[in-house]
Amino acid sequence: MAPIDPHSFTDSTHPLTTHISLTFYFDFPSSTISSATLLSFSTPYTGSLTLDTRSLSVSSVLDPLSLSPLPFSLSPTDPILGQSLNISISKQTHQILILSKTSPSSSALQWLSPTQTFNKNHPFLYTHCQPIHARSIFPCQDTPVARVKYTAKLNIPRELSAVMAARHVERRDPIPSEAQGVCEDSVWCGDDRVVEEFVMEQPIPPYLFAFAIGELGFREVGPRTRVYAEAVPEVLDAAATEFAGTEEIVMVGERLFGPYEWERFDLLVLPPSFPLGGMENPRLVFLTPTVIKGDASGSQVVAHELAHGWTGNLITNKNNEHFWLNEGFTTYAERRIVEAVQGEDIASLNIGIGWMGLVKDMERFKDNMEFTKLKTSQAGVDPDDVYSVVPYEKGFQFLQRIERQIGRPAFDDFLKKYIGTFKFQSIDTDMFLNFLKANVPGIENEIDLKLWTEGTGIPPDAMEPVSNLYSKIVSLANEFKLGRIPREDEVADWKGQEWELYLENLPKSVEASQVRALDALYHLSESKNYEVKVAFLQLAISARCRDYYGVVERTLKEVGRILYLRPLYTALVQGDRKEEDRAFARRVFSEACDSYHPIAQAVVEATLAKNV
Repeated sequence: MAPIDPHSFTDSTHPLTTHISLTFYFDFPSSTISSATLLSFSTPYTGSLTLDTRSLSVSSVLDPLSLSPLPFSLSPTDPILGQSLNISISKQTHQILILSKTSPSSSALQWLSPTQTFNKNHPFLYTHCQPIHARSIFPCQDTPVARVKYTAKLNIPRELSAVMAARHVERRDPIPSEAQGVCEDSVWCGDDRVVEEFVMEQPIPPYLFAFAIGELGFREVGPRTRVYAEAVPEVLDAAATEFAGTEEIVMVGERLFGPYEWERFDLLVLPPSFPLGGMENPRLVFLTPTVIKGDASGSQVVAHELAHGWTGNLITNKNNEHFWLNEGFTTYAERRIVEAVQGEDIASLNIGIGWMGLVKDMERFKDNMEFTKLKTSQAGVDPDDVYSVVPYEKGFQFLQRIERQIGRPAFDDFLKKYIGTFKFQSIDTDMFLNFLKANVPGIENEIDLKLWTEGTGIPPDAMEPVSNLYSKIVSLANEFKLGRIPREDEVADWKGQEWELYLENLPKSVEASQVRALDALYHLSESKNYEVKVAFLQLAISARCRDYYGVVERTLKEVGRILYLRPLYTALVQGDRKEEDRAFARRVFSEACDSYHPIAQAVVEATLAKNV
């Protein structure tokens, strides 16, 4: 076997999937999906074939023309990769059909009961497949190397609707004989069922497969953007207001990076359990409701997910060892968009917040510096366990370093050529570096490319941001050490990012009285901006200011975003924390964990196991 990805069983000697036809029957009472997966390969093939699965029950593998069974077996379970599905193909074919069923514990799916939704009338289901969770929905070559087009038929309860990161074809009554064996025709065609049909006509990596099902509504906010959410008028209206400027952001992105290739840029605001800020699913970005802050600053998350339309979705890392190619480029592109729309000061604040996050993660990985590199080695490593801002922020710093060396106009030209050359491809670090050296002759003599991509830590030619606003905020944070809290006139114009940067720059050891005094003036513990609230609560925990533990508990129970869960639980249990803090963390998690997405559950469990 010659694997092409440390996180996939896919064999380099086997043909790659080019198209998948999916037939899904959703059974909400059992929290399962019965599936028929028709895989089409790049060339006709005979021999053994290996696919990725996780927690799937596979009932049969068939030749789709003759419906004759093909021999198959599932390997023992690997804790990171799941199980390989090994299929023997004796007669040359370019397609196989697999019947399978998901587990209620599928790592890609979160099934929400009616009580966990806003309206509390109907259940809700959504996916999150990055980095290696598509295999827990259907068997596939779950690696970015295998870019696929697909069609999908979703058979769902009639009172619900479905959205997908693909073009919607139609909503219609089920048709007898189209069930492909996932259930009996009488079940498929029940009076209470409806089929939503979708097609993805551009090749995507499997981790970008995404759908959501529930009681959904939408608002039109631009010529190519709808905002979807649960059908609650106040949620939809707040989202539409927050993202009203989306079309301007798309147009700026096109001006900087070339045509937007995905036709639609719709947004789906998910329930609070969604584990990320946003997920760049093509045509339909998934967002946490915590980005709705009432001041349009949530558009910066939208700018990041939009930027993925060029870097990440259009050009994709070949595997997670080169994740910086997705996120470093996208962070750079996001900040160029923000600079164009909101100005250099705001872009500098973003860079400053990112710089502080980078410094923090260098400390987090001080005992495992491999994960402070851009090009990492991840064999035997769960990519969710080592997720950090390093590929985002160190990757951004690397690209900014190249821009400083050759100048922005030349770098802009380089970026457009890079995107045009590699679009709809999956590449690795060496391919990028070779392209860089070919198009910027002599760059390797000016910048230590190997140090940047393979070296640990922050390179000496990385640069902390410089701007008057950034310097003023850092200066005020330094004065906090002397007991001085900013005056109201000094912070009158501050929004969430300014406060976030200020709090991130405060000393890690402060007195409880200082924490109370700061909050008495500015009510940071009550902020609607969760980045601000969580940064303040970390400060309160470090000061052992138990006045705020009730707010900490409420926060951990009302949101499921890993960006907030990891630092709060870590603050409660790391280092020399008292046992009562650790017991508090364990109790809160035991009460809240059922409302977290499976990926978030695993992250918190790992945090507690490491420190408790």
